[in-house]
Amino acid sequence: MPRITRGLAITRPMYQVIARKYRPQTFQDVVNQEHVKTTLENAIAQKRIAHGYIFSGQRGTGKTTIARILARCLNCIEGPTATPCGVCASCLEITASGAVDVIEIDAASNRGINEMRELRENVRYQPARDRYKVFIIDEAHQITNEAFNALLKTIEEPPPWVVFVLCTTEAHKIPATIASRCQHFSFRSVGFEDLAARMAWICQQEGIEADAEVLAVLAQAGEGSVRDSLSALDQAIACCGAKLDAAEVRALLGAFSLETLEMVTQALVASDSRRMLEVVDELERNGHNLQHFSRELARYFRNLLVTRISGADTRLVAASAAERQKLAEIAAQFSEEDLSRYLQLSLDLFRDLQYSLQPRFHLEIGLVRLVQAGRLLPIEEALAQLSAPGPRPPAPPAKPAPPPARSGPSPFEIDRAKKTGSTPAPAGDPRERLHSYLHEKGLTHLADAVENARISVSGADLNVVTPKSYALYFSDRAMADAASEVFGRPLRLKIAIDDAGEPASPGPGGAPAAAGNNEEEVTGRALGNPEVRRFREVFGGEVRKVRNLKE
Repeated sequence: MPRITRGLAITRPMYQVIARKYRPQTFQDVVNQEHVKTTLENAIAQKRIAHGYIFSGQRGTGKTTIARILARCLNCIEGPTATPCGVCASCLEITASGAVDVIEIDAASNRGINEMRELRENVRYQPARDRYKVFIIDEAHQITNEAFNALLKTIEEPPPWVVFVLCTTEAHKIPATIASRCQHFSFRSVGFEDLAARMAWICQQEGIEADAEVLAVLAQAGEGSVRDSLSALDQAIACCGAKLDAAEVRALLGAFSLETLEMVTQALVASDSRRMLEVVDELERNGHNLQHFSRELARYFRNLLVTRISGADTRLVAASAAERQKLAEIAAQFSEEDLSRYLQLSLDLFRDLQYSLQPRFHLEIGLVRLVQAGRLLPIEEALAQLSAPGPRPPAPPAKPAPPPARSGPSPFEIDRAKKTGSTPAPAGDPRERLHSYLHEKGLTHLADAVENARISVSGADLNVVTPKSYALYFSDRAMADAASEVFGRPLRLKIAIDDAGEPASPGPGGAPAAAGNNEEEVTGRALGNPEVRRFREVFGGEVRKVRNLKE
């Protein structure tokens, strides 16, 4: 029979991530959140411990951590105290998440009414060993309304040995009936300098070499969250080892260096659209996420704008001192108006890329638009040039002339003439055209009125100057219908009485000669005005119609 040898299994301690290894165990260890720490310390010292708390704020800012520290303070053998000993059985078990009387509930998976009923039954029993029974409910906003209603009376009047702590990232989803029965603490995002200082201390404890640039990249990746920054630090250590390199960390986290983003501003300074297209091609070849690049570009223009306004020593830009100085040098090449325009365009570009099926094309046209926006002349400068002495700037190239107006009768008029056997009147004689049409239709009284009037067409208006004796005929509905039929569109009849009583001979095109001369005179005076001439030289364009506002 073979001999069986039994060996002893050797268990090695599992690696503990930095975010858990260096999790604060006292109020003093927590980064930032001074308003929360001071209030809770004073409440414990004065024995004014509430039965319900709501901790709200963005992820990774210490909500659950402070909830555990509060549980240690309440259940420490020397407590309640604001400085737990950390060596008693209660402190050690709470640190290891093994305390019987500190119950942590994940509301994301325990959000129903049945789970809340079980919790309500559990509240009735006194603590097994400790002073308080502490219920820490994480992601509390995911509890259903029915479950909150089941818990409402318990939170309002719990037994004296129970403390509820509700942690949430979306405080507005907590019902008002629950929030009114708890003390609410709003956690703030952690500042850039505090994050960098915390990671520098951890790197020193771990024997990791990291310069200020690396810490700045990691702090920016966290965006105010301590846990996110420490997770990025853990990932960087796994990649680079004991010495962290800024370029490698950026590539690992998908971040873009200041030099990469500076290529965009260099293309803007040079007004080089081709360089913009090359930037997009380089991003595509290197496999970068174009949406992420557009987001970083918007943040880059925001930092440039803030630095341009507040200076290089501002705290409003999350960057190292060297990066802020570099940003100030770049921002000095642009005005605030330019940077504001670039920021708005980059934000619009980032929004469009979220739903784009062709992100490269959207990014290319977006960057080219940035170049075109940089060429725009501010309206204040353009207006100032109107009255500025000295040589005038060259006028922009004239727009192509519009196609010549159609001469002769329209196809519809030709077709109608074929059917009636008559010849259509020339297109340039509105009175004759209208007279011929009315005569063909047998409306001789209206035709006589047209024959004794002066008629011209201006835009959507049919201008009529008629003796008083014929004015009534032009108010006839048949006259308006005939004008719409002849000229192919509805026209507004504008009737003026000729005091002389005799129709004047029409000018060229059927328009009254006096009216035509008057209109030409007004147009000539307007275009001859020095300010109008200067305006046309600066802005270009064409004047299609001049209207006398006094008439």
